[in-house]
Amino acid sequence: MTYQDLINSKATVLVEFYASWCPHCRRMMPVVEQIRELLGDRADVYQLDVDENKATVDEVGVQSMPTFIIYSHGKEVWRRSGEMDGEVLLGKVESYMN
Repeated sequence: MTYQDLINSKATVLVEFYASWCPHCRRMMPVVEQIRELLGDRADVYQLDVDENKATVDEVGVQSMPTFIIYSHGKEVWRRSGEMDGEVLLGKVESYMN
């Protein structure tokens, strides 16, 4: 699956770019998993390891981890880097759902 396929897999898609060695990313892992469960089939949630997806990281312009990007109908509508409250992130995803 290409990155374009991934961001077009549903009307609303959340992508997290993370690194296994990043402490902030490790703290966000259970938060992102909970968001995935709460959203169910209403939106797709993907987590991409920056070390395994270097070309995509360069293409998308990710500079710090974790970076969260929300896509609506394949277009980037929101981006934020760093740790954040799960409810805030969930609310942000839901605000872009049609």
